[in-house]
Parts: sequence; C-alpha cells; structure tokens
Amino acid sequence: MYQFSYAEIMQDDVADAKERERQVLDRSISLLAIARDKGKYSREAIEALFYTRRVWTGFIEDLKSPENQLEVELRANLISIAIWILKECEKIRRRQSTNYQGIIDVTTIIRDGLK
Repeated sequence: MYQFSYAEIMQDDVADAKERERQVLDRSISLLAIARDKGKYSREAIEALFYTRRVWTGFIEDLKSPENQLEVELRANLISIAIWILKECEKIRRRQSTNYQGIIDVTTIIRDGLK
C-alpha cells in the first residue's frame, strides 16, 4: 500500500486546482475568441459573456475567502482584474464596447501565470 505525506497530498491538490483553473480560463478564452470572430453581438457572444462572468465571479468569491492561501496583495490585485473583466463584459453586453480582445489578453496573462 502506498503512503503519502500530507505535504505531497496538498501539493497534488494545489496542482489539480491550478490545472482546473487553467482549463476554465482556456474555455473562456476560446469562447471569447469565437464571439469576437463570429459577430460582436451574436449568440456566441452571449454564451462567451455568460461563461466568462461566471468564471470571474467564482474567482472573486474564492479570492475573498479567508481560507484562500494567496498573499493578501495578490488576492486584491486579482480581484481588481476580475472586476475590470466583469465591467468589460457588461459594456459588451450593453453594446457599448467590443473589447473581446482586451479580455482575452488579460485572461491569457492570468492563465499563463498559473504554473
């Protein structure tokens, strides 16, 4: 029978969580790219915006949690980024913007930082 140390199990959990976060951000990026290319206010845009809003709202909730182990300053910075993304999504939804690429670029930077 295998025995793992607590530290090994926790490291695996963190690695699994980061991988899930990367996958979620990859999907958001893909949906936003399709929306950008398909049509600014298409059905694909609605799907991309809805999904992206859910992702970043979930991240905010996690970052606000006292159990979150990231440094306070990093958490605050990520929440600020999330709020910006949510505001950009709302501008697109209201047809005041078509800044899909800006959201894609910022999300890509965050995703690439999850290593």
